[in-house]
Amino acid sequence: MFDQLLAMGLYFSVLITIGLCSRKKNTTEKDFVLGNRKLNYWVTAISAHADDMSSWLFMAFPMAIFVSGPYKLWVGIGLILGMFLCWQFVAPRLRTQTEKYDSSTLSTFFERRFGDHSGIIRNISAIMILFFMTYYLSSGLVATGRLFESLFSINYYIGISIAILIVISYVLAGGFISVAWTDFVQGVFLLVMIMIVPIVAFSHIGSINNILTIGESKGIVFSLFPEASFTSFFAIFSLLVGWGLGYFGQPHILTKFMGIKHVEELRKSKYLGMTWQILAMTSAAAVGFIGLAFFPNGLEKPEMVFVEMTTTLFAPFVAAFIICGIFSANMSTMDSQLLVCATVMSEDFYRHILNKKASSKELVFASRAGVIIFALLAFYLAWGQSATIMSIVEYAWSGLGSSFGPLILCALYSKRVNKYGAIVGVSVGGIVAATWPTLNPYVTDLDIVPMIPGFFLSLCSIHVVSYLTRGKQTVSVSEHEKESVLA
Repeated sequence: MFDQLLAMGLYFSVLITIGLCSRKKNTTEKDFVLGNRKLNYWVTAISAHADDMSSWLFMAFPMAIFVSGPYKLWVGIGLILGMFLCWQFVAPRLRTQTEKYDSSTLSTFFERRFGDHSGIIRNISAIMILFFMTYYLSSGLVATGRLFESLFSINYYIGISIAILIVISYVLAGGFISVAWTDFVQGVFLLVMIMIVPIVAFSHIGSINNILTIGESKGIVFSLFPEASFTSFFAIFSLLVGWGLGYFGQPHILTKFMGIKHVEELRKSKYLGMTWQILAMTSAAAVGFIGLAFFPNGLEKPEMVFVEMTTTLFAPFVAAFIICGIFSANMSTMDSQLLVCATVMSEDFYRHILNKKASSKELVFASRAGVIIFALLAFYLAWGQSATIMSIVEYAWSGLGSSFGPLILCALYSKRVNKYGAIVGVSVGGIVAATWPTLNPYVTDLDIVPMIPGFFLSLCSIHVVSYLTRGKQTVSVSEHEKESVLA
């Protein structure tokens, strides 16, 4: 137990040290919120992908393979394709456009891009971000609490308390720069850890034939296409599209694109980041497959397949150090999500509602207050621990992707979309995704990921409403651009 706690203590000390070292770089609100757009390409690449994976990579994804077999690989394929398309078609234009409109948040970008002086787009966007992001943040806390409970026999509630205090400490200290650099360090660390375990574990199971034999005895079909039926192909489509589309609307990932120093370096970031993602997801899938033969009698808690495999293979100190990779995945996602919530708090509520003449110092203070407030809200949601990690992540991922993905694409590529379409699109996407888990059984017998109806209904509503209200836009895009240039 002492060795395990020592390994965890060393790891968390590194995170806090990075935050403290970054503190002096936060003299203005732009420094705290977006690092004044000074990230290099390799920090951008690794931190963007580390923000994406969370404990899902170590726990939920291997569990899905361990329980269901190759069929669940479509989730990973969808994520890889979605992230590549996001790098290719969203990252460069978003970086350029958000600087052009002097926007540090998506809410500000939408407001200025569509010339909305009413504040409706900003307020609706902010509410959607805070609602779904807080749920997303709670999934990381749930995973961390369960790890503390499983590894150290530390009470779940004490575990989530430790986790939230650590994240708050270095986000408060360093802001965007601290988050980006800690995410970079954690991204490199977790990639190494998740690659080591399946390599060592495979040497203990004999051969691939053992995996196939035991898997087949459990009724697992080793094919990407389990059966030739509409239900099967629709389920594959749901996994592929339902997860891949989400990247277009994830604020904690998109802000990394916005923070790079030179837009030209995004091409290098893309290839470095995609290499990281392919290696990480392949290794996570390997954990699930190898687990079939490594644990022939199954596990009481399939989400713990990586943890159980690690503690079986390695000495306590080494195992604890490797399992820090899960904490890396959790922390690297939670810190970025917490920073996004804090930014919304300062930029969208404090500056535009409570104090329109707020100084930079006051905005930094408001951001730090936001860190504490939304950390406590996520802590409250995690307290119940009633849902699986996979279900919480899917709910939040779908909500954010449906709310903002369609509008991001329209804002960057369409000149026909206006503020009315934008307002309705964000609202429809968020509401449909939030309510779909309840509505799905009444609409169809098929199990449809919330992203699919939410994303496509949002996209349709944006274009239909923009068409119906054409000519009613009080300030055109070109006029707003002139105003922003003159300002």
